[in-house]
Amino acid sequence: LISNSSDALDKIRYESLTDATKLDSEKALKIDIIPDSEAKTLTIRDTGIGMTKSDLVNNLGTIAKSGTKAFMEALSAGADISMIGQFGVGFYSVYLVSDTVTVASKHPLSDKTWIWESSADQTYTITEAEEQLESGTVITLHLKEEASEYLQEDTLRDIVKRHSQFVNYPVFLQVEKEIEVTITDEEDDDDDDEADEGDEGEDDDDVLEEEEDEDDDEYEESEEKKTRTDRVIEDELLNDSKALWLRSADEIEEEEYNNFYKVLTKGKEEPTSHIHFNAEGEVEFRSILYVPKNAPMDAYQDYQSKKGTISLYVRRVLITDEFEDLLPNYLGFVKGVVDSDSLPLNVNREMLQQSKVLKVIGKKLVRKAIAMLQQLANQHKKDDDEDESSNENEEENEEEDEEDVPEDNEDYLHFFKQFGKFIKLGVTEDRSNQARLAKLLRFPSTNNPSGMTSLEAYVERMKDEQKAIYYIAGDSVDALQSHPTIEKLAKKGFEVFLLTDPLDEHCLQSLGEFQSHKITDTSRATLKMDETKEDKKRQKAIEKKYKPLTKWLKDTLGSEVESVVVSKRLETSPGAVVAGDYGWTANMERIMTSQVFANTDNLGHMRARKTFEINPNHPVIKELLAQAESFTSEDDEAAGDDEEEAPEKEVTPEEQTARDSAVLLYQTCMINSGFSLPADSSAEFSNRLERLIRSGLSIDQGAKVEEIEVEVSESEPEPAEEDEEAEDIDLDAVVEEAVAEEAHDEL
Repeated sequence: LISNSSDALDKIRYESLTDATKLDSEKALKIDIIPDSEAKTLTIRDTGIGMTKSDLVNNLGTIAKSGTKAFMEALSAGADISMIGQFGVGFYSVYLVSDTVTVASKHPLSDKTWIWESSADQTYTITEAEEQLESGTVITLHLKEEASEYLQEDTLRDIVKRHSQFVNYPVFLQVEKEIEVTITDEEDDDDDDEADEGDEGEDDDDVLEEEEDEDDDEYEESEEKKTRTDRVIEDELLNDSKALWLRSADEIEEEEYNNFYKVLTKGKEEPTSHIHFNAEGEVEFRSILYVPKNAPMDAYQDYQSKKGTISLYVRRVLITDEFEDLLPNYLGFVKGVVDSDSLPLNVNREMLQQSKVLKVIGKKLVRKAIAMLQQLANQHKKDDDEDESSNENEEENEEEDEEDVPEDNEDYLHFFKQFGKFIKLGVTEDRSNQARLAKLLRFPSTNNPSGMTSLEAYVERMKDEQKAIYYIAGDSVDALQSHPTIEKLAKKGFEVFLLTDPLDEHCLQSLGEFQSHKITDTSRATLKMDETKEDKKRQKAIEKKYKPLTKWLKDTLGSEVESVVVSKRLETSPGAVVAGDYGWTANMERIMTSQVFANTDNLGHMRARKTFEINPNHPVIKELLAQAESFTSEDDEAAGDDEEEAPEKEVTPEEQTARDSAVLLYQTCMINSGFSLPADSSAEFSNRLERLIRSGLSIDQGAKVEEIEVEVSESEPEPAEEDEEAEDIDLDAVVEEAVAEEAHDEL
């Protein structure tokens, strides 16, 4: 009804441009809401264009004509419908809360006021009113018993502020208030005279006493004013906020944007950034989008069922603020408004979801929201450019400041700390905007472990011979900096991203590449290192030399590893355990198995086949090679003596020690590489470690645990038995004494 009134006011204002006399009767363009609890009526009054008798018949006389269906048919047929209300569209919803509705209206060109009345019983009456209106329309709803809530001031105030806060014309609510009124001297004298008439029979002595008291308190009475409480009717303005998005962005101050954000979110916190734009073309709309400063406590809860945070308006009338199709879930933190004249007002939610107009609006909003974040990330670069242009004539030392300029500004780093997970989820979900979102990602790296690095900055710092973007994922930055799989890369000066957030690895795996550079996980077995022809020849020679050891280690470790190979990526570590191309990495395995509802029995096929890589330059590996060669030669001799009936060879203590060392080395490298030991191998790990300790201390492996023997002197006094009387100590007395001492000390 308020939308209808607003359109009626729009129309009379438009027509008054060519005929100013139409505003002679009523120049104040406004809407009044008048609740009457005694009569149980709710009145909506406007000073708009009004209707003639024929208008009442045509617009309100036929339900089918005034329904939503007719409105949509006319709109789809290309009719020029510039007004929302047109009296009738949605009008009959009043009977959801009313038994009878009365509409009194007067058109500026008519000298009569007509009254239309109906009880929704397929009949209506139109009569001439006895009291003439100046102009406009008055709708009176005779409410049902169960609709009495619409007579409450708070309910009406909330509805108007929610849906019609930005209507162009003032909306007033008639409210009843209590005010304190000062009683004047004349009113006070009249009250005193009435009191004197009732006390004519008083004694003279009493009168004299009263006069003396009055003289004594004359000064005090002159200062103490008497008041009374009166009930008055006032008009309260409900829509004092203006539609900021209708103004030009060049005319709006930053403080106005911040204040509007506070009105929109009903909070006190200022936004981090905003963007104000008008979209033109096949679909026209205006919008203001905001990035909040801090994420709410439940920001990441129920991510898939997040409600929309964009308020959808049509001609400044709120349609809904819970329409999730405007922005995807990963932009659910963005707040703002969208106002479009291309959408119908009185349509249901299902029709909105099927609207092509809304889909076009959604695509443009996503791109503008991402552009807003990119502006926030690059704001400090813009500021630096402005500073350089203002100081062109000043001599500066460029090399001195280059290293001190931060890669990102503090505002964007704070934003990414609060909402970074949303951006990472967007990279995995939105393929069409993946390249744009990738520029917003930030991760720690070996070049800046305590800060954040963007993919663009990484590419700019890449070495000439570097072909890929490298990353390693794990628990902490400190642990990842010493990860064995990045040792060779670090020696070459290649930067490596250090991923510690559970979403990081999944995000970069989904991205795949950035600016034609492949993104590579250093913990995979298929990591390719840049090699020359000479490097490849040397590697083949090393693999041939270490073939006895790799074969012996494979036989020793059995099914725990898929293969044992000579590593190209190790520098100082004796070995590393890496995952194959398929299945989980060590970090992903840790994350998935720690899920509350994870069924580890059904996840076995996702565990990666592990490859044990050994460092041929490490002294431990060299010693193992020598031992493996000796064990292999002994086996060959035994097999050569009798190939058909070769008995199973008994393992010597030396070989058992070597096997224990090999398995323990593998398990240690497994832990250093981020994997966890299987639960059933913990006991074997402990036993194997004990055997190695025995061997290191030259203790016989067969030595058993025996009880030690000690000499006890007979002359040594026996320990005193506990005093049985100690059980009778009064604990309450002890506590009271302790409390008293503590109180004394404090005093």
